[in-house]
Amino acid sequence: MSATPSAPFFKRLTPGRWAAVAWGAGIVFTALLRISVPGQEGPDVMPGFVILRWDGLLMLAVATLLTLRGGALLARRPTAALHHLLVASVIASTPLGVTAIPFAQYLAVDVALYAIAAARPRREAWRALLLAVGLIFVYLAVRLLSGWSAGTTSGLAVALTALVAWLLGRSERQAREYAEQNRAQVAAQAVTAERLRIAREMHDTVAHSIGIVALQAGAARRVIDTQPEGARQALVEIETASRETLAGLRRMLGALRTADQTDATFADRTEEAFRTEEAAREETAARAEAASGLAALGRLAEATGAAGVRVAVRRVGAPRPLPPDIDLSAFRLVQESVTNVVRHSGADTCTVTVDHRDPEAVAVTVEDRGPTPGSERERPGGGSGYGLAGMRERVALLHGEFTAGPRPGGGFRVTARLPLPTGTGATAR
Repeated sequence: MSATPSAPFFKRLTPGRWAAVAWGAGIVFTALLRISVPGQEGPDVMPGFVILRWDGLLMLAVATLLTLRGGALLARRPTAALHHLLVASVIASTPLGVTAIPFAQYLAVDVALYAIAAARPRREAWRALLLAVGLIFVYLAVRLLSGWSAGTTSGLAVALTALVAWLLGRSERQAREYAEQNRAQVAAQAVTAERLRIAREMHDTVAHSIGIVALQAGAARRVIDTQPEGARQALVEIETASRETLAGLRRMLGALRTADQTDATFADRTEEAFRTEEAAREETAARAEAASGLAALGRLAEATGAAGVRVAVRRVGAPRPLPPDIDLSAFRLVQESVTNVVRHSGADTCTVTVDHRDPEAVAVTVEDRGPTPGSERERPGGGSGYGLAGMRERVALLHGEFTAGPRPGGGFRVTARLPLPTGTGATAR
């Protein structure tokens, strides 16, 4: 991780440039203390005699060069940068005739401490703090051992400001880590919720198919003696429904088992997740009615139009029967994408394209020309980030391909390609 905190003011200027700005502010403040400004009878601090000579000005120039060099290194080599800034503060303090390193000469060091504490590992941050505070006490100790006066209280005040800057940096890092963990947790929950939703839909599909099998079996039993041809047709329907249901279960269970090998979180579902699953079963009748696959796109378009977004549905190629799990998943992808358009895009129209031209797959595309930048909508904070995670998970479980991102010229596009099992056209009802 580079020494670049995520605080807003560090996005406008890099930490190194802020350190240079702080150094310049410190120089100006030091000069103002040593001259008469309007409203004062005299300067607050009498200038040391060295600062008025060429060697004093040379020391200030060297310290400024060291500070600029340290600022340039702060993003890549923060420890080396801190060394440069500390040496510069000592050199700049020498011609001032002071008894301790002044606060103004430590402003750049405080900026570096904040940046290091906010972006570097804990051990490196602690070393930086000990180095910065330690230098202050070493400076005071050298003066005392040399028999000179030492500004102990002034040094303690400067050390305290350094500590505050470091604590602010650590606080910013902890807040960022917490936000990242929270985003990861919410994304994982979105994936788990999508898997649970798929499992519920598969349960409903299987229950529907078993109901058909039971009805056809009962009909065949009643007419097997009087209408053998009708009984034979009923048995064909039973075989077709059974094969489709079994194929769908095998696809979904195989995908879930593969996903579980790479995601232990889903394998360890908690009681709360099961309660969520039970609560989701009590969804509105409108959602249950919409679960009829791509045939329900017309109803979805009508409902979305009532919400203020006109949906144009295009079908490319000759429509063909799809396995129930593929059909329902394709509809869910369109439904979630259209919902994102209504909530987050700002567009008043969108286009849904269902492409049947590929005999081995069905492709769905949802795109709009909304003013909201695609990068904003891809972010979890933008509203649809976790919806995209759920769609991506659904497509991955079906071994398909999923893309989502900004359109050339503006707007957003979601595309999914769902592979079809071999022989779909022959076996689908």
